[in-house]
Amino acid sequence: MTESIENRILHRIIGKKKGWVFAPTHFFDLGNRAGIDQALSRLVRSRDIRRLTRGLYDYPRKDPTFGDVPPSVDRLAAALAEKDNLKIQPSGAYAANLLGMSHQVPAKIVFLTDGSSRMVQIGNWHIKLKKTTPKNMATAGRMSGLVIQALRYMTQENIDGKIIKKLKGKLSVEDKKQLMSDIRYAPAWIGEIFKQLNS
Repeated sequence: MTESIENRILHRIIGKKKGWVFAPTHFFDLGNRAGIDQALSRLVRSRDIRRLTRGLYDYPRKDPTFGDVPPSVDRLAAALAEKDNLKIQPSGAYAANLLGMSHQVPAKIVFLTDGSSRMVQIGNWHIKLKKTTPKNMATAGRMSGLVIQALRYMTQENIDGKIIKKLKGKLSVEDKKQLMSDIRYAPAWIGEIFKQLNS
């Protein structure tokens, strides 16, 4: 029975392709928790998968020279959110970096969440989950949420025509419509920028 669970787990992992980050919860439909944990432990020992931290694994991509490639931050964060049934929203320097408004790659990456605050270290990544207000999470997972957090990080006095032009070029027509739909969740000064991005 356990062998069967292991094979089914491995089949699902391979089907998701290299780079997938996952938790035991992704396999609860295949068997009981003890059997799943044992199967994952065996797959770690056989080097089919990699254990990243407690309760989190990946199916690592491999580089011919450097070996296992670290997982992407986005995949890590998505797996953490799914594992604990959380909403998350990129914040701070990371949000600005995702939109090309800052070239700084932060050592500590902050995601706002509706869950409890905590720090997760995976390899060289330090991912901070920071509990925030329902209003801040209302736009989580949408382009409007990313833009609000990036602009907050940049601060009002540092936003000029050049940044607005650059941001405008990154947004689709649908993105711009969404900004206006979510304008009520943005501070007044960011709401004014939303209007400029739609002009």
